[in-house]
Amino acid sequence: MAGTNDSQIFRIAISGFYGFHNSGDEAVLRSILLALEEEAAAGGIRVQPVVLSADPEWTSRMYGVEAAHRMRPGDLLRTLRSCDGLISGGGSLLQDVTGALTIPYYVGVMKLAQWLGKPTFAYAQGIGPVSRRAMFPLIRSAMRRSKYVSVRDAESAALLGRMGVPLDRIEVVPDPVMGLPLPAGTVEPAVGVAETPPVIGVSLRRWREDGADMARAAEALVALSKRRPVRLRFLPFHTPADKVTSEQVMERLSGLLGDGSSAELADPGDDPQAMLLEVSNCDALLGMRLHALIYAANQQIPLLGLSYDPKIDQFLGRLGLKPIGTTDSLDAEAFADAACALLDSPEEWRVRYGPAILDLKNQAKKPAQQIVRYLRHNRSR
Repeated sequence: MAGTNDSQIFRIAISGFYGFHNSGDEAVLRSILLALEEEAAAGGIRVQPVVLSADPEWTSRMYGVEAAHRMRPGDLLRTLRSCDGLISGGGSLLQDVTGALTIPYYVGVMKLAQWLGKPTFAYAQGIGPVSRRAMFPLIRSAMRRSKYVSVRDAESAALLGRMGVPLDRIEVVPDPVMGLPLPAGTVEPAVGVAETPPVIGVSLRRWREDGADMARAAEALVALSKRRPVRLRFLPFHTPADKVTSEQVMERLSGLLGDGSSAELADPGDDPQAMLLEVSNCDALLGMRLHALIYAANQQIPLLGLSYDPKIDQFLGRLGLKPIGTTDSLDAEAFADAACALLDSPEEWRVRYGPAILDLKNQAKKPAQQIVRYLRHNRSR
C-alpha cells in the first residue's frame, strides 16, 4: 500500500482447519483474509497473513499469502516468533467430537503464541461440544489471555462463560462466511428468472454408520421429484468424502425420480468463492453441511437444514428457522411440502428472513475491525 511504512505492517499468523480442501473451512479463511485486507486498508495499516496450513504450498497458491506447515514444530515456532500476533479461527476448533487432540492442538498454538509474548485473537469460533471437563482450564486460560474473543453463536459464549471466561469479554458475531463475496466480475443473477426445472442444491455428509440418514435423504428427494420436476445438484463441500457420499445417494435415486427430474454432481474445484457461485445459482438448497447453509443465506437462497450437530440448529436459529429434520428423523412428505413451498414463494421467504440475513452480513466483519483497531493502537510495541 502506497505510503505504508514498516511500523504500519503487521505479520499475523492465522490458525485453523486450513489446507484440508474443505470448502467450508477454506471459505472461512478466504472471508477472514478479505475482511482483514479491507479493514486494514481503511485503518491505514497493512496486514501480512501467514496461514498455518496442512498444505502450505496449495494455500499459498490459492490465496496469494505466505503459509507454514501447521504440524511441524520448527515451522510453527519460527512463524509465531516472526509474527506480531495470532488469529485462532474461525470454525469449530475447540471441540472434542472430531478427536481428543483437537482442543490441545488449537489451544497449544494459542498458548505458544502467548508464551512468546504475542497477542492472540479468537475469530468467530464455534465452541463445543466439549465432553471432557479437563479441557476447561486449558480453554479458559487461552481465552482469558487473548486480547479479543469472538464466537459465532450465543451457545458458544455461554459455554465459555461456564468455563470461567468473563462474558463481558466475549463478542457474539456471525460466521465470517456471511461476509464472503461472489468471485470478482460475477454478474448478479436476474431476480425472478428461475431455471426450468428449478435447481435444488444438495449438500450431504456421511454421519450415521448404518447409512440410514442418507437413505432418508434420498427418500425425501424422491418425494419432492414426484411432486414436480427438479434438477438435483449435489454440492460436495468436503472432498473426497462428500463426493463419495453424493455419488452413493445419487445411485439410490437412480430409476426412482419423477418424470422430468434429474440428479447431477457439481465440481466447482477448490476455490470457496466458486462454490458460493454454485449455491447462488440454485433456487433452493437442502443443506447438512453448516457452510452450505451459510452460503445459501449469504446469497438469500431459500434453504432447508438437515441437522447432525448443534451448530446447525444454532445457525438456523439465528435466522429464525428450524431444521427440516435430523440424521435420526426426516419425514419425506413433510420435506417435499416445505421444498415446494420455497419454490412456489421464494420472494416471500426472502422478505421474511432477509432482514436477519442482512444483519448477520453487516456484523460479519466485526472481528477484523476489532483486530485492526488493536493493532493500530499498539503499533509502538
